[in-house]
Amino acid sequence: MGKIDGWQFNDAALDDDVRKIQMAAQTRLAQTPLWTPESARGIREARARGGGLYLPVYHSPRARMIEIPGPGGVVLLRVIAPANPRGIYLHMHGGGWFMGGADLQDPRLEIIAERAQLACVSVDYRLTPEHPYPAAPDDCEAAALWILANAEAEFGTEIVTIGGESSGAHLALVTLLRLRDKHAIVLAGANLIFGFFDLTLTPSARMFGDDRIAPRTTDLRSYVRAFAPKGELTAPDISPLYADLKNLCPALFTVGTQDPLLDDSLFMYMRWLSSGNDGELAVYAGGIHNFIAFPSRIAQEAEDRAIAFLKHVSCQ
Repeated sequence: MGKIDGWQFNDAALDDDVRKIQMAAQTRLAQTPLWTPESARGIREARARGGGLYLPVYHSPRARMIEIPGPGGVVLLRVIAPANPRGIYLHMHGGGWFMGGADLQDPRLEIIAERAQLACVSVDYRLTPEHPYPAAPDDCEAAALWILANAEAEFGTEIVTIGGESSGAHLALVTLLRLRDKHAIVLAGANLIFGFFDLTLTPSARMFGDDRIAPRTTDLRSYVRAFAPKGELTAPDISPLYADLKNLCPALFTVGTQDPLLDDSLFMYMRWLSSGNDGELAVYAGGIHNFIAFPSRIAQEAEDRAIAFLKHVSCQ
């Protein structure tokens, strides 16, 4: 049986709390409306309200908003920062490019702000299906350039890291590539959590099927069609797994074994190393998509490792 970081790919050895999360996810997702372009707005609004089938919503009293110019109008940045940050964490939220928001990440960003002493800045990029590619990557690129230009004045530091979850990890990596290729800029580090890096679908995504423990294969295909209805899906700006990955920053890839996007992280990690970059891979047995949002030992371990990584790259 293969191992990564000591974890066996063996469901028989799963912790009880991980099993409970899997069962709760199956129950919840079985009641969630199936995604279609027509249902996207309703699902998005229900997620933003929280409760019921969706996770509770907590808004930090510490958060403040910054408006910056973007290619499609104003882009909102949500900031949660300690008094004297050692660096900046530029964050892209997940949600299949069609839901989620910068204001739905406050608990996680409060933890990073406190434990890693980073100013967390989450980008409220434009969402699909109303705003397909390249709207979201364009907004994230604009946010990154604004942060880089204003880091010292706004936060007293010029160290910038980046990260995100799922589609947010995708946007974070696309932003890294744009910064390198268009602006000759390399950030300090990337925290990429169960990212969607191959929009043609990796084997784990193709074979995941209809198990309602996570986004199904058909859901993933629908998200992709809404995000990139035109263009070649293997274009590096759409599927960064196909990009030239040389001369990029250290990265931590985090994923669970029960995630349809498992192969995205496995493949990207190996390509990252083979391109000459520093990288770490953390795979958590039994972890479903978004497992870090549910209390469990593996969620705590993933949080601890991400904090340690962000601290390390922010001190270089």
